[in-house]
Amino acid sequence: MTNQKTYTEKPPTKAAFPKPISTKTAVMQKALNQKKPALVCTGHEHDNPMLVQEALAAIPEDELIFSATEIFSALADSTRFRILSALSAGQLCVSDLLCATSVSQSAVSHQLRFLRDKRLVCAQREGQRVVYSLADDHVKSLIELALEHAAE
Repeated sequence: MTNQKTYTEKPPTKAAFPKPISTKTAVMQKALNQKKPALVCTGHEHDNPMLVQEALAAIPEDELIFSATEIFSALADSTRFRILSALSAGQLCVSDLLCATSVSQSAVSHQLRFLRDKRLVCAQREGQRVVYSLADDHVKSLIELALEHAAE
């Protein structure tokens, strides 16, 4: 008995498998996709076509949009927001963050790792302990702006 496969259907043709895209082609396609489209809305009149063009120009590249939305998704968790708010007062170690945020040690450690991965928090070893701080003043500004906006 042979180990030949029998097909109840026709075997796939070459057309069923997409042609591999070269790296150069992929890079060119990505560059083309990143270009801002011209005003392509049809079927209705624009009140202010120049304003629409300015709006199109104001939209950043996709990679930058993705990075920015990652920051906002990190801020969207109340535990992470508490940690960042506490760190806006200055550098703190994990035990200080436990007291300041009333969150479990495992939750604080998990969230700090997440915030480090998103480049919102920095860690620095001081002897046997690790001290955490906000990555830069932009993070502090985001926290302050979010609180100010929420208070309105």
